[in-house]
Order: sequence, then C-alpha cells, then structure tokens
Amino acid sequence: DITVIWQTGKLYIDEVKGKMKDVKAENVKVFDFINRMDLAYAAADVVISRAGAGTISELCLVGKASILVPSPNVAEDHQTMNAKALADQNAAILISDSEAQNNLVNKAVELINSTETLRDMEQNIKKMALPNSAQIIAQKVIELAKSE
Repeated sequence: DITVIWQTGKLYIDEVKGKMKDVKAENVKVFDFINRMDLAYAAADVVISRAGAGTISELCLVGKASILVPSPNVAEDHQTMNAKALADQNAAILISDSEAQNNLVNKAVELINSTETLRDMEQNIKKMALPNSAQIIAQKVIELAKSE
C-alpha cells in the first residue's frame, strides 16, 4: 500500500527505467525531474532525499518527515552536517550513503508504519523552519552596507 514517487535525475533515468522493466511495481512512479515539488511534497508522508541546503530548507518549511542520505561526493561532507543538524533534533533520520542499500527500505517502511514517530518528526522539523529567511538576509546585507 505504498506508492513511491522517484526522482532519479537526468543521468540515471534510463538506467532506472531499464531496471524497472523487469519489476512489476505499478506503485513506483519514476521521473527524471519533478517540476511541481509542491505537489510531490503534498502527496508524501515521508521524503527520502539527499541533504543539500535547499532541500533541507524546503523540508523544514513543508514540515515533512524525512530520511536523509547525504551525498558522499560533496565538499567537506557538508550534507552530512546538514542532515545531522536535523537528526539531532529528531526532525529527520540520517542514513549514510554506504548504509542505504541495506537499511533504507526497511527504515522507510518502519517510519511509514509509525504514525506517532511521523507526527513527532513533522512537528520537530517545522520548528527549524525560517519562513522569512530572505528578509533576514536582506536586512543583514543592508545593515552591513550602511555600516561601511
């Protein structure tokens, strides 16, 4: 009873679709890119994602329970730090890229089946949102410009 909306990215779409041909999984919808992330977020009970700053910001604003798998291929491992900041507040679950193949699906199913944990994570991640961040940044820039 789980539907998966999977954004692969343009580099992996052909490979994933090729592998999916041999699998009977009508409940898995594969896209290279999702233009309407607002609708994807609205449809999701759980989001499984990398942990870039833009994505983290979006997840906080929409208040979605999340499993974050930081990319190991980024400068100074900043995605792990992003994900850890949320995991430390029980606002997301952190699974390393190296552990994902063995643990990700089981952890996702476990989370989906735990309504209480889902709700706790949603409340905790919403507390981390900064909906007026653009205004805060702009105000700081103006303050700095005036001080010089």
